[in-house]
This record gives sequence, C-alpha cells and structure tokens, in this order.
Amino acid sequence: MLKIEIEDRIATLTMTRPGKRNAMCEALLEAIDAFFSAPPESVRVVILTGTEGHFCSGLDLSEHVHRSPEENLYHSRAWHRVMDKIQFGGLAVVSAMFGAVIGGGMELAAATHVRIAEESTIFQLPEGRRGIFVGGGATARVGRLLGADRMTEMMLTGRKYGADEGVTLGLAHYAVNDGKALELARKLASKIARNAPLSNYLMIQSIARINDMSQGDGLFVESLAAAMSQTTPDAEEGLRAFLEKRAPVFS
Repeated sequence: MLKIEIEDRIATLTMTRPGKRNAMCEALLEAIDAFFSAPPESVRVVILTGTEGHFCSGLDLSEHVHRSPEENLYHSRAWHRVMDKIQFGGLAVVSAMFGAVIGGGMELAAATHVRIAEESTIFQLPEGRRGIFVGGGATARVGRLLGADRMTEMMLTGRKYGADEGVTLGLAHYAVNDGKALELARKLASKIARNAPLSNYLMIQSIARINDMSQGDGLFVESLAAAMSQTTPDAEEGLRAFLEKRAPVFS
C-alpha cells in the first residue's frame, strides 16, 4: 500500500493501490502518517509518487458513505494533522505526479514543497459533483496556490487542468514528458539533500508561515531565521567553499 525505499538520504514513498488509482483509504493515510511521524534519521528528502499511471485520485469514497457528521469532522482533522506533518515536518518533500491528482490527491500534493507533473497529469477538485466539500486542507493550501476565486470556479464547474496549466497556476513547478517525473524528482531531491540541513529546515518552516503574517512580523521572523542559519558551522563551510571555488561539504 505504501512502498518505502531509502537510498542516499532520499526516501521514495510510492502509493500502491492497484485498481483504485491510489485512492486514499484509512490504511494508506495511516502509513503516510507513520512515516512522517518518525522518519529515519538518515533521510533528508522525501519523494512522494504513485503507481499504475496515477498519483492519487482522492478519497476512497467507499469508506465515507455512512459516516456521521462527528466522524467526518474527526476524519477531516486527521487529514489536516497528516498534511501539516508533510509540510512542516522538516523534511523537503518532492511530488512526482502523473495521471489523477484529484480531490484529496491535490490536497496531498499541495502539502509538498516541489511538484513535478507529467503530461498525463489531471488536476481536479470534483467534490461538488459528489455532493461533498473538501476536507483535507484544500481551502488553506490549494486556495493559496490558485487564489480563492479560481478555486471556487474550479470546484463549482469540476474544471480540469493539465500539467502545463498546472505550472502556470502554481499547482506544479515543473512539467515533464510522461515517464520523466520520477527521474527529475530524484535529480532535484539529490540537489536538495546536499543543502545544509538547517537551511532546508528554515526554508520549510519559515516561508509559508511568514506568508501568513503581517509584513513587519514576517520580516522580523526572516531576520531570526537568517541569524540562526548564518552563525552555524555549515554556514562557515558554505561561505568558505564559495570563496575557494569548491563544492561545500555540510554536516
């Protein structure tokens, strides 16, 4: 259901639900939660991807037909908790996407930091056509990527976007040919893994939060992050490497 492979400080998590387009069931969500709750110490970057031509087609709706309002509330809050762990857990996460990136799959991708979409990728929020509403963080994350107005139109009409449109709108950072997302994800993950660990951590933790602050508060937090990063042994190594025209070797 969740295949985990670790090599060279990079963990590749592959969602595998054959015949379900990797729809998110409770067991798969729990497996993702378990990994991000206690990732191996050697891992610096995570690649999240799917299989059988699809990233993730959203919730497994067969598990949601008979839930009470209270159960649905708790389930939504559980999604929020897991998505927060992905976005703010401290590890850089790269999504290698193809096929369905729909509903909860879009919410999952929006919690990651680098998003790569193959030509086959379809972005969609079809909840309105199912008589339901997003509950995994889309209003906070996808809404910020698209803007509230465009997200509203997308949900009302069931509109689909492809890879190139996704890059233009901010749903993806890269558009690649089919079969190439994982290759680029590994290349970018390797580059990210060579950064100073604290620099990666501060970028992941600070930038999204600063975006929620007033300008004055955000600039103060930026100064704190800069002060922390620039007074470490890794910062000294990075500056020396630049002056000596060599690649840095971080801790």
